Amino acid sequence: MSAAKDEAEDGPLELYNEDNTNREKTLEDEKNEQTQEEELLTPKLSKSNGFEDEDNSFASNKEIDSEDFGPLQTASPDQERPSSADGSLSIPDDTPSLQGSIESSSPGRGGRVSSYGRSPTPSLRPFDKRFQARLSPSPLNSPRASSPAFLNLHSRPSSAAFSIQTDGSAGSPQAPWEVVRWTKLRKMTGEAFSEVGKRKFGRPTCIAIAASIALGTSKGIILVFDYNQNLKSIIGLGTKAVESGSVTSINISADHSTIAGGHATGSIFTWEVARPAKPFLHIPPIDRSRTSNVDGHSLDVAILHIGFLGMRHTALASADDKGMAFSHLATRGMGVVARSVKTTRILGRYPDKASNADRQRKPSSVLAFSPLPLGNAEHVADSLGLVAMLTPYLLVVVSTTPIAQTQYKAPRPKEVAAHGAMSAALAWFPSVKLKTKDPTTLETSSRVKLVYCWSNILTVLDIVEVESSTSPVKDEPPSLQFKPRSRWKAEEAIVGVQWLSRSVLAVLTVTQQLVILEDNSMIVTDSSDLIQKHTYHADLFSGQLNQLVDQLEDEEVAAMHGVVADAFYISFRAYKGRLFLLGYNEISFGTLSNWADRLLALMEEGSHIAAIGLATSYYSGEANKVAVGLPEDDIMRHNLVQEKLSEMISASLRYTFNKNRTVQQKNDDGGQLEELASACIKACISMEDTDFLFEDVYSYYQEGGLEGVFLESIEPYILNDEVSIISPVVIKDLVGHYTAHGLNARIQEMICHLDSRTMDIDQITTLCKKNHLYDALLYVWNQALNDYTTILTDLLGLAEPQYNSQSNVDPSLAELDLTSASKVFPYLSYILTGRIYPTGKDMPDDLASLAKAELYHFFFSGSSKEGPPIIQGSPRSSRSGSTASFPNLRRILNFDAASFLSMLNEAFEDNFLNGPQDQMANETPGRLTEAQKFGLSVNRQWIVSILLEIMTPPNYEPDDTVYLDMFIARNLPKFPQFILLPGHILHRVLIGLCQYPTNEVADDCQLSVEYLLSMYQPPDLISLIPLISKARFYRVLKSIYRQERQFAALLKTCFEDYENQNAIFDCISDCLKPSAGLSEKQVKDFRGVIVEHAYDLVAAHVQRAAFIINTYAPDLHSVLLDTLGDNDSARFQYLQTILEPSTSEAEADQRVDRQLDFVEQYVRLMCEFNSSHVSKYVERLKTGDLRLEEVLPALEDSGVVDAAVVLMAREGRVREAIDRLTHHLITLESALLGLIDGVDSDENPDVGNTAQDGRELVASVQKYARVGVWLCQGQIKATGKTKPVLSRAKSAKSLHDALSPDEELWLDLIDAVVAVTKDVTEVLDRQDRAVGIGEDKASPQDSNPTRLIFSKMITDLRTTVQETFTALLATTSAPHNEDVRRSDVSFLRILRAFLDRASLSSPSLSNLRAVLGAIFSAYSYEESLLSLANRLLDKDLFVHVTEADTLRRRGWRPLGQVCEGCGKRVWGPGAGGYIWDAWQRSNEERETAQPRIERKPSSTSMRDESSKGKGVTRTEENILESTPGDGKVGGDDENGAAVIFSCRHMFHRACLVKMQDRGSTNNGQTGGLGPDFMCPLET
Repeated sequence: MSAAKDEAEDGPLELYNEDNTNREKTLEDEKNEQTQEEELLTPKLSKSNGFEDEDNSFASNKEIDSEDFGPLQTASPDQERPSSADGSLSIPDDTPSLQGSIESSSPGRGGRVSSYGRSPTPSLRPFDKRFQARLSPSPLNSPRASSPAFLNLHSRPSSAAFSIQTDGSAGSPQAPWEVVRWTKLRKMTGEAFSEVGKRKFGRPTCIAIAASIALGTSKGIILVFDYNQNLKSIIGLGTKAVESGSVTSINISADHSTIAGGHATGSIFTWEVARPAKPFLHIPPIDRSRTSNVDGHSLDVAILHIGFLGMRHTALASADDKGMAFSHLATRGMGVVARSVKTTRILGRYPDKASNADRQRKPSSVLAFSPLPLGNAEHVADSLGLVAMLTPYLLVVVSTTPIAQTQYKAPRPKEVAAHGAMSAALAWFPSVKLKTKDPTTLETSSRVKLVYCWSNILTVLDIVEVESSTSPVKDEPPSLQFKPRSRWKAEEAIVGVQWLSRSVLAVLTVTQQLVILEDNSMIVTDSSDLIQKHTYHADLFSGQLNQLVDQLEDEEVAAMHGVVADAFYISFRAYKGRLFLLGYNEISFGTLSNWADRLLALMEEGSHIAAIGLATSYYSGEANKVAVGLPEDDIMRHNLVQEKLSEMISASLRYTFNKNRTVQQKNDDGGQLEELASACIKACISMEDTDFLFEDVYSYYQEGGLEGVFLESIEPYILNDEVSIISPVVIKDLVGHYTAHGLNARIQEMICHLDSRTMDIDQITTLCKKNHLYDALLYVWNQALNDYTTILTDLLGLAEPQYNSQSNVDPSLAELDLTSASKVFPYLSYILTGRIYPTGKDMPDDLASLAKAELYHFFFSGSSKEGPPIIQGSPRSSRSGSTASFPNLRRILNFDAASFLSMLNEAFEDNFLNGPQDQMANETPGRLTEAQKFGLSVNRQWIVSILLEIMTPPNYEPDDTVYLDMFIARNLPKFPQFILLPGHILHRVLIGLCQYPTNEVADDCQLSVEYLLSMYQPPDLISLIPLISKARFYRVLKSIYRQERQFAALLKTCFEDYENQNAIFDCISDCLKPSAGLSEKQVKDFRGVIVEHAYDLVAAHVQRAAFIINTYAPDLHSVLLDTLGDNDSARFQYLQTILEPSTSEAEADQRVDRQLDFVEQYVRLMCEFNSSHVSKYVERLKTGDLRLEEVLPALEDSGVVDAAVVLMAREGRVREAIDRLTHHLITLESALLGLIDGVDSDENPDVGNTAQDGRELVASVQKYARVGVWLCQGQIKATGKTKPVLSRAKSAKSLHDALSPDEELWLDLIDAVVAVTKDVTEVLDRQDRAVGIGEDKASPQDSNPTRLIFSKMITDLRTTVQETFTALLATTSAPHNEDVRRSDVSFLRILRAFLDRASLSSPSLSNLRAVLGAIFSAYSYEESLLSLANRLLDKDLFVHVTEADTLRRRGWRPLGQVCEGCGKRVWGPGAGGYIWDAWQRSNEERETAQPRIERKPSSTSMRDESSKGKGVTRTEENILESTPGDGKVGGDDENGAAVIFSCRHMFHRACLVKMQDRGSTNNGQTGGLGPDFMCPLET
């Protein structure tokens, strides 16, 4: 008997409770009590489903045969885009569009409206822009009304309830229905969890579900209940099972007749349910201490998983907590012959078989395990006995029949979160029959699927058969392919997974959140918290795997998990669409609420809007349909939902508006009514039942006086093209409502999205004209009637009352009519370029051509019979009057010629005007009207000819004709092959552009002239120059002058063009460069223009003017400088550019000869504008570049003394320079003393400014002191070679002689610097003493911050004095060479003279002593540091040199590591261990022989040999020291010690002796290794 047959006989799963009937009967009773209206809203409950039930609820799912995973989908789906119905993306009605709604102006020129006032401004570039419709195309995502609360809650894309809430917060309202309806099995719970039951049977530890419910207990007993909750059987009492520990795993066979249980001690028992007193099969554990070569579970290792293989009762698979898995196959018993069991290992290794040499094994366990169950359809995998197992590292699928073989392996996914909870779960779904063929595979049965989870990653595998390419072999097992199809990422670890149906998964997370997941889309449809169910879980893995999760320092293990989750698979089961939970105190089962339950729950709660929205999503398939019991087939689903949805809408409207009759004035009803309208509209759109929408739904709002709510709610659906057909009554109300509220733009946009073919043309035309909805009217007229010209007459007629000055027109109405009439220009632009107005969508080609032909005929055909279009030649002229030709063209030109020509400029780019449309005329000869045939033959030449004929004075003034001139000038260069005009016409156009009426179009006219001259060359262009110059078309003039090589006039034009002054410099550069090729006269005239406009040149840009003149005309510098006059700033910038260019290229090109006057003038200006730079500039000047007497007054006035000193020294006036320097130091001293006195007299001194001023003055003293040092050193170097060197005798005698002029310079400098320091120190000391006396008499005061500032000043001044003395000492004590004279006594002579001068000027030298004492103490400290450093360096240098010499004399380094005789390795890696032993013996012998060697004198030969190399030659004695053992050749090794020569060749001693014997001449005597022994390779 097959499993499918057994399951079919079992019938639908029905569980009966002791106190309650089934849920279906309860719902039936409740329905009888409901009102008739509620009955209409309650659909019938759908049928529950299992593996064998695919009739009513589940169609075939889409199988994805891809090896690659799709993108990971998290448990929190993306939220819907927020929406709003408050606004519209259409353009507001009072906002003029670009060239679409043109403002009017006052009438002018007699009876005509001034067209120029309405013309685009020059900034808009009328011939460069494109017309746009007032109504923009409807956006793809137009706003629509926000959904009601529960609609968002239950719609799949944005369900907040479906996401797993890990923080426990209630961020959104909960659904009014239960995701899973749970029923407690009270009778069964009483039997198993009562105190009597626990004492008798033990606590339940695991559960298995099939045709009966089996519970394993902690006392080794299995309890079997039927679906009436009656205890059918107690298995295991009085048998060995109760001695084998608790039941840790349990499973029921496919025919429900046999139950298998695994125990904590490793025993496995199978029982026939009908005969529970004796086990059907017993598989005992193996005691490894006694038997080690037998496959099976070890003793005291718990059986965590067990399952039957296929239909057989004697075939099982099991796994334990040590990571071992086995298949068991028992034979049939024959009478007294017991059954024998063959056990085969299919996973894991025995711990005692691990070799000591192997690396440490990782701990492992089987976290999840399941054999493939049987479905009601046959599949090739059923015959293989597949078993799926999950370890911490791998997914393994093993076939057990005919032999154990691994079919598939997969590693742990990389997406698993590191250090999370370690958990695993898996579940098979077998092959089942399908009601309809799968649309993808076209099979009548589903594929076998396996879902497995590692931590928070869930993966689904499809198992398909692979057809063999060769002929099949008899009894060959089938080949399977495992295809990973989809993957899902949860927020937390998954501990359990079960198939509720072929496309619905139940996922249990570690925090006991139940997640309902669709298999195909991997979208979470529902979630529920099961924490209150207290699901039973046990710690089965931590004892084995704790070692794994604790070793986080291992790089490979660091990516594993930080904790091991408990096992939930023993208590979480599913069967026939029901979930079963084994809790700590109860057993319960639950079923998913179906679509009818959810709608009923919403209606009972009063959430009618949410119910309609949810039903709509069920109908359209947007919401989860499989999980709620709806078929995937659209027709079947629509038949189930549509009738109920319509009834729900009607009932909700009746209920809402009945309630609103009593509370109609409430303010909060508006939002609810809008949401209800939006829900009803969306539902009717989904059902494609607009008749019900506008006849039934709209009637409720209309009767309630709230039709505006409905009309505004339907707007976003119209704009999204979801509603395109509306009844005439609703259209009338729609137009009336929006126009009454001033929303004309929005209603026009809606009308343009409706199907005009279903409208009442008379009605919509009347409404649009009445409310000035001409955008909508144009759209409807074009689309419904294919008429593109009739409506133009009405539009142009709106502007005609403006021309009649005698008509009394309301100004506001006239403005509205004028705005509406202006729509003609964007309308023509759209149609003539093949676009639908105003949506902008492309028209079909044939329809677009006919529309263009009608419009061109409308404007460009005369009132009388016209001949064929003029291809070339002058156009025909006609006079205005009652019978004027081209009346429509004249009307629109009279209205706004500028806009019409701008539109026509855009239309000229269309290919329609390239030539006659003969092909279309030939294809449809009978269907074309005369007007269409004429329009198809219109081309650009014809249009231009007609315009030239009509737009002539006096009918049109220059304000209009200038636009025609611009139009022709722009299009003639673009289409020269299509437009041919005679020269006099072009000449007239050129003159018209130059005589533009207003300055506002000047720039456009100049651009048009440039276009025209690009292809038209007037015969006498020079004669037009005055006209072009008067028009101020400077770009055109420049082009003409450059072409005529009138360079002087070109430059003059550049000066006149104030908007582009940069062109001046480019023109000068281009014309004066050597390659320009100008004649002498041209150059002269050009330079004359520069002189004439010299001021304009420097006014444009001073620096660029100076650079360009310095480059090409340096002789004009004086002229430009003279034009600057008293503008000293500009003169300084000019001179700076030519004398100090900023770029290296300019410096390279700079003229070498500098005019003396420019340099002196520049220095004087620099003293005013950049005094800090004067010194640096002066230092770079050469002798003779500057006259001192010319700049000295300016230098002194600006305080730039350092520059003056440099100049004096350069001219040899060193004495005067040092005097001026010392005088300035005295001035700085006075400033310092004044600063100190001012601070001392001020009670509240400004500390910040004082510190800044003090730092600046001290910095000046330091600066000028260094200048003085530079001056003195330079003077000594200059006079050093000219003075004779004194002898030693004269040197000692010269100490008392008078100072030389150079020494006098040093003396004056030192005296001035020391005087500044001394005087400032004296003043500060005096103030400090005064403050100290005051403080003795008064209370102590806080320290004055100014004292700290002055203390820093004194330190800096003393440092300056020390630097000055250091420079003097370095200069007078310089080492002797041929360039510098040694003057050892100069320092002493200067010092003595300084002290003598100081004693004469000051009676007390105390202050001077303090200054000099600090200086010389610093010298003493520096001397001690230098001496200490020298001693340290000398000592370190001696030590290092000694070590280097010792190392150098140690010996020779051999050339290689092998013996030159035998080629064997002597030293280094691989030489052998004997070297170490020989080295130890050698050390011992050396210590013993050391006294004897020291007493023996060295021989002469040793000294001789030592002089030939870097080291000491080895003698016979020291060679013998290296001989191991007793000195015999070879020692412990056959080759003995090593010998190295000064030539760096190396030998074994034995090899060397043998070579010596072969080459000796003393009868073979080897002798000793004395001085006669030499390297064989060198001899």
